[in-house]
Amino acid sequence: MTINARFTSDEIATAEMLAASSPPDEIDPQVEALVIELIARVADKWTMLVIEALAEKGTLRFSRLAEAVGGVSQKMLTQTLRIMERDGLVHRTVYPVIPPKVEYQLTELGQTLGAAFCGVWVWAGENLTAIEKARAAFDQQALDG
Repeated sequence: MTINARFTSDEIATAEMLAASSPPDEIDPQVEALVIELIARVADKWTMLVIEALAEKGTLRFSRLAEAVGGVSQKMLTQTLRIMERDGLVHRTVYPVIPPKVEYQLTELGQTLGAAFCGVWVWAGENLTAIEKARAAFDQQALDG
């Protein structure tokens, strides 16, 4: 899938602009702590896959979300969704019916995190060939070593 199929031109332009900007001289310690925490969160794999699934498919029930994410255990998906709900990235709606019906959707905050992550997709698309070349050279050097 191409980058353009996943992100709007505005999201790509914003990601490129942010990537080109310089960080401030002084960083607020609270902002720094949040960035470190969020990097760990999105690096956990499941958070970004949940964001991607909800961004592409909209509001989903738990079982449909699990199918869309693929490979995630029920326990891990539950933990991921709870953390994301606590951080304000997803909204959980419980309907008082039997059996219980629960739906998840991205909040505006979750959508903006997905858009911010767009920069990684742009970077990966622009540097795919260089990374593959570097990996091949490294692997060859290890074989020759």
